[in-house]
Amino acid sequence: MLFPIVCGKLIIIIKTGCDAYEDQHPHLPYEEVLKLPRLKHRNPRKPSKLLATVVRIASLPTLWKTKFSYTTERMELVGDQPCLILMNHSSFTDMKLAYAIFYPKQFGIVTSVDAMSGILGKLMRFLGCTPTHKYVADLTLIQDIEYMLKKNKTSVLMYPEAGYSFDGRTTTLPRKLGILMKKLGVPVVTVITQGAFARDPLYNMLQIRDVKVSAHVKCIATAEEIKEKSVAELDALLDEAFSFDNFAWQRDNKISIDVPFRADGLQRILYKCPHCGTENQTEGKGIHLTCLACGKQWTMDEFGQLSANEGETYYSHIPDWYTWQKDCIRKELEDGTYLLDTDVDIAVQVNLDGVCMIGSGHLVHDLNGFHLTGSDGALDYRQSPVASHTLYSDYYWYEIGDVIGIGNNEFSYFCFPKSPVSVTKARLATEELYKIKKERKRIPQEG
Repeated sequence: MLFPIVCGKLIIIIKTGCDAYEDQHPHLPYEEVLKLPRLKHRNPRKPSKLLATVVRIASLPTLWKTKFSYTTERMELVGDQPCLILMNHSSFTDMKLAYAIFYPKQFGIVTSVDAMSGILGKLMRFLGCTPTHKYVADLTLIQDIEYMLKKNKTSVLMYPEAGYSFDGRTTTLPRKLGILMKKLGVPVVTVITQGAFARDPLYNMLQIRDVKVSAHVKCIATAEEIKEKSVAELDALLDEAFSFDNFAWQRDNKISIDVPFRADGLQRILYKCPHCGTENQTEGKGIHLTCLACGKQWTMDEFGQLSANEGETYYSHIPDWYTWQKDCIRKELEDGTYLLDTDVDIAVQVNLDGVCMIGSGHLVHDLNGFHLTGSDGALDYRQSPVASHTLYSDYYWYEIGDVIGIGNNEFSYFCFPKSPVSVTKARLATEELYKIKKERKRIPQEG
């Protein structure tokens, strides 16, 4: 399957499902990328009622197929006034669910710049979407949110996790969201879904399962309550709301997903073997996860739990295995032995015209943060360990491959590792290194 990405006057044709790509011109040199016009700020548009209706109608087949339903709590305190909607992020289905819940209430959507590229991005503008860079401090975004709430008089939908969940639990939230809540001064509503992750988990390579989906919609704080509470108390409310475990939900509610491909791609989450300790040698295929280094094999049952075919299981619950990997990374960081060092293919985005492929480069991630080089030395980008609390990493990104995304408000760099590298480990390492650096900064200096 081929799909075009428009880049300035070039149309880059990406061959999906493999690491090769074809274009109508030679690789766009990085020097030419530097000459492309930068993303210009535009105030968010008020959502088109007609386009919102089209999206709502287009969502009906998915809503019927998933037997979607939702419950509400304290929503009478919101009424018709604009509010901040914070929704957990499991799959692309989430947007359809939002329209099922809130339509015909008008709301704008905070969206990543890569999702708003090309013609689709122009349509999304009319839908009330506003672009931002993932995991990058963006003061303009706060102004845009205020504009939507107070000038456009519409609600605002955000995914505070900013990326799909890997292991079915909350992706690390930025601290002090309570500050934003206080600044905006509008009711805050959370939407937490159940079944959306199980239906289309990111690791499973876009293979849809037949799972019923539901959601709980709750006003966690009115404007008056926000004034009364401290930032820490508001953050605690969010932590409570975003405390979920989709694999535990599946297990405890006996949600059967008896498909023959349920373990496909599971190595993306579980990249390290707890039996022999080898990394990037696990393989998820069919209903099994196998370590190619030592031969240890697990079976994934219809309720999402693992059991070893022989010997000790170690971790039957996938999030427990995931947590163990994070603990291992923490030790590597504390010991000073953590290192990601790989050749990569590089894509760059500087505006909403599209993503430009600029050829090969090299990516290093260590205790000093990220260092990306390429284009015969023309590209030399460094990113501090405290630049972001987490990392934009994704599986099967636009059907091209697993990706590590870094950058700032001017440049987004999408790196596709050429060697067996876990983008999951890179994300976990980024989060743990950020915590370590912040913890050390808080320790009072002696003398």
